[in-house]
Amino acid sequence: MKMKKYEKYKSSGIELLDEIPAGWKVNRLKALGEIRYGLGQPPRQIENGLPIIRATNVSFGKITTKDMLFVDPNDLPYDRKPLLKTNEIIVVRSGAYTGDSAIIPEEYSGSVTGYDMVFTPKYISPKFISYSFLSNYVFKDQLVISSLRAAQPHLNKEELGNTIVAIPDLSEQTTIASYLDQKTSAIDRKVSLLEQKITQYQQLRKSLINETVCRGLNENVKVKDSGIEWIGMIPAHWEVKRFKSFAQTIKGKNLDFSDFYFEKSLPNLSLEYLRNDEVTFPTYCYSSSKSLLVTENDYIIVWDGAGVGEILKGKKGYLSSTIAKIVVNPKLVNPKYFFHLRDRVEYTLKQIPAGMGIPHLNPFILNNFPCPYPPLEEQNAISSYLDEKTQKIDLIITNITTQIATLKELRKTLINDVVTGKIKVTTDD
Repeated sequence: MKMKKYEKYKSSGIELLDEIPAGWKVNRLKALGEIRYGLGQPPRQIENGLPIIRATNVSFGKITTKDMLFVDPNDLPYDRKPLLKTNEIIVVRSGAYTGDSAIIPEEYSGSVTGYDMVFTPKYISPKFISYSFLSNYVFKDQLVISSLRAAQPHLNKEELGNTIVAIPDLSEQTTIASYLDQKTSAIDRKVSLLEQKITQYQQLRKSLINETVCRGLNENVKVKDSGIEWIGMIPAHWEVKRFKSFAQTIKGKNLDFSDFYFEKSLPNLSLEYLRNDEVTFPTYCYSSSKSLLVTENDYIIVWDGAGVGEILKGKKGYLSSTIAKIVVNPKLVNPKYFFHLRDRVEYTLKQIPAGMGIPHLNPFILNNFPCPYPPLEEQNAISSYLDEKTQKIDLIITNITTQIATLKELRKTLINDVVTGKIKVTTDD
């Protein structure tokens, strides 16, 4: 199959589409099939029952099985047509994933929640229209825009039904769908291989850190049993010390917030802001207590919530009530060395959260957490070595991530250009 321009174009009469091939038409989805809502509240959950697709299981044309719910099929209200059929299309109708969609493959049998709608194609190729749903002019310019009428993104049947699509004749729909199946599958395979590479480099990074912080840099050093299962053998001249012997934590507090900067104020350190460099802080606050002040050289531990035990690099601001600052005695431990230990610390703390309902960090477990303890000079050498090695691995991962983003953007652009007629797919050799 080859791609080229169509010989003639005409005005679509629709601003967001501009011109379309002369032989194409435009129509609304409600004229091309039926739309129905999914189930309301899902019935009781069981293991290995009927799968229920939620918004989180829909990802740009694909259905993922991660965290999928299963229910007893005998509990479904069959008068509401809850069962999905091959070639029906799920469209997320509310929440962060609004407008995302996926076609039901032949091997799938399940149902869908009330957070989704189902489009049943009747007068158009299911595969072709499924790609149209993924195009920018349908997804971004219509579905997403329509959903933003309220604080919470939300689509209804009328808005979905009034969505406009460009339509070639049936034979060309089939040709386009076949071409996009071939090309997107090839892109997806490349993305999958790159994602596997990222996983391999992440595992290499983790293994490198775990090996080095427990065994040091001298491969020929005499070793002894640390007496701690996760640490294993350590150099004979090293010790094992508890966290509280070289560090302490300072818990954050509830401070008065403002949406606007005021004199001497700094960001309130939310987890989202700490975890992501692209996130801007939403609130400002101030405290006269220097102990609540955080800098880029500090380390933070999550004290409450789903991420309890997670250790993060600090940013300039004030401690919020759900986090704590780790203060390491620099005469005893290089803070960077301790930070490289965080994978093991996090893993242990997350296994034993305290409290009912919202998880809380167990301070007894943290204070008594055993850490391999080399002489300070070796800690400095290990930290420098790991900084250099992990930075190189991180750069490789960043480059691969950029390649993945480029391929995914290429996929989106290709779909959009083909289903809007900007480029023509032919069966010529």
